[in-house]
Amino acid sequence: MILTLFLTFAKIGLFTFGGGYAMISIIENICVEQKKWITHDEMMEVTVIAESTPGPIMVNLATYIGSSQAGIPGAIIATFAVVLPAFFIILLLMILLRKMLGNKYVQAVLRGLKPCVAGIIVAMGCYMILKNCIVPLKQQTADLWPVLMTLILALLYFGSRKISKRKMSPILLIVVSAALGVAVYGI
Repeated sequence: MILTLFLTFAKIGLFTFGGGYAMISIIENICVEQKKWITHDEMMEVTVIAESTPGPIMVNLATYIGSSQAGIPGAIIATFAVVLPAFFIILLLMILLRKMLGNKYVQAVLRGLKPCVAGIIVAMGCYMILKNCIVPLKQQTADLWPVLMTLILALLYFGSRKISKRKMSPILLIVVSAALGVAVYGI
């Protein structure tokens, strides 16, 4: 199991561009759908927790999934494996890009990757909204609260940008969403 965790998360780390948010869909595809290490609901809950805790989201997800499969050694191996490819790629790129950053082809590749990464992040966000807010509406017991909470948070985020002319702090957004969660589900 340890070797499988290492190879799986090294593969995830090697083929994910754009950071943790872009990695969520790949982790879901491999760890939930293919390997069935955790359920979809668990993945969503862990993603929320990983986003709300310090550290990169991909490291937090890898640590949780590794721990769920092989305890502390699994957590260590999965975490190490997911960051190892990025470490070597960045090391290699820094050596090469110092000389090549001005090259028009390198610039073209980087400009081409930006919309791809943005698209992956937007697609994952839309998928999470649909899966957690819209799809449950088709069940017999509809829960409109997730939809309402998502709308409230979106209004707060974009409204604060209009009013104060600056971005709303992600920390404040997390605190507000946690308070909404307690108000809606905890009372």
